[in-house]
Amino acid sequence: MKSLILTHHPEEKLQFLDIPKPVPAAGQVLVKLKAAALNRRDQWIREGKYPNIQFDTILGSDGAGIVEAIGEGVAGDLLGKEVIINPNVNWGEDPKVQSKAYSIIGMPNNGTFAEYITVDADKVFAKPQHLDWAEAAALPLGGLTAFRAVFTHGQISEGKNVLISGVGGGVAQFAFLFAIAVKAKVFVTSGDQEKIDTCLNLGAKAGFNYKTEGWQKEALRSSGGFDVVIDSAGGNQINDFIKMAKPAGKIVFYGATNGMPQNLDMFRLFWNQITLQGSTMGNDLEFADMVDFVNLYKIKPIIDSVRPFSEAISAFDEMKKGGAFGKLVLLLD
Repeated sequence: MKSLILTHHPEEKLQFLDIPKPVPAAGQVLVKLKAAALNRRDQWIREGKYPNIQFDTILGSDGAGIVEAIGEGVAGDLLGKEVIINPNVNWGEDPKVQSKAYSIIGMPNNGTFAEYITVDADKVFAKPQHLDWAEAAALPLGGLTAFRAVFTHGQISEGKNVLISGVGGGVAQFAFLFAIAVKAKVFVTSGDQEKIDTCLNLGAKAGFNYKTEGWQKEALRSSGGFDVVIDSAGGNQINDFIKMAKPAGKIVFYGATNGMPQNLDMFRLFWNQITLQGSTMGNDLEFADMVDFVNLYKIKPIIDSVRPFSEAISAFDEMKKGGAFGKLVLLLD
C-alpha cells in the first residue's frame, strides 16, 4: 500500500513508500482510508520538533474511511461501515488526565497517511452523515481537543462571553464553531483580517487583530470582559487574558507555541479568582460526546484545501508557511 513515511533521509524526511497492507489483529479493524487531514504536530514531527520520534513511521492522526476487514472477536456488523477514527492510544483509566503510556496515532504508532490502517475496534465511530469524506477526516484530533477545552474545562454555555485566540488554527476553529453552536457570545483574535471577517460572517460578535496596538483595550471595552478564554499560544499574552477575564473567569490553553510568559500577573490571578487551566486532547468518552455534539448541531469543519494524497508534501509545505484557515485535507481514493 502507498504510505507517507518519516525516514532517515537527511533532506527529504517524508517519502512515499509501498509497504505491505496491515492485517487486523484480534480486537482490531482494517480501515480503507478515504481521506486524511494534517495537524500541526505532523509538521513538527517532520522538523524533528516532537518528542519520541520514531523513524519509518507512517504519519497522520486524522482519518476517515470504510471498515474493510475485522480481527478475531470483532462484531461482524462493522464490516463495510463508514467511520472516523479516534486517534487516542492508551488514554488510561483516569478521565481527568492521560496516562504515562498515552500517545496519538501517527507517532509513534503508524497513522492515517496511507491507504489502510489497523486500529482497535473501539476507536472507530460512525461517520457523521452530514459530512463528506474530507470534512469527516478533518474532525477527530482538532474536534476532540477543542471539545475538552470548551466544555470539560471551559464549561462554555449559552450567553457566556468567550474569546478564541488565534482563530486560524485547526483546534481554534472547532472551539469557535462549538461555542457558536451553544449560543455563547464569541469573540476572536487573529493576525489576518480575512479570518476575522470569516468568523464575523459565521456569528462572532467581534474580532480583533492582535497585530494592532491597543487591541486588548478594544476587546475589553466591546465585550465587558470574558468568562472564558481559549488559547493555544501562551507567552506574554497570557497576562493580557488575565486582565480581560471577568472575576472567576477561566483561561484554558492547549499549547504554548509562544513559549513561557516573561512574568505572570499572579496578583490579579488570585485576587480575581481566575483559573489558568491546561488541556490536552481528550479522553475516549469525550470523543464519543464530541461526535454526538457534531451530529446534533450539524457542525461542519472549516476546510482550507483538499488535494490528492500524491500531493501531500505540498500540504506540509503550506502548513509550514502558515496562513491557512481551516484544515488541510488529503483524499486517498
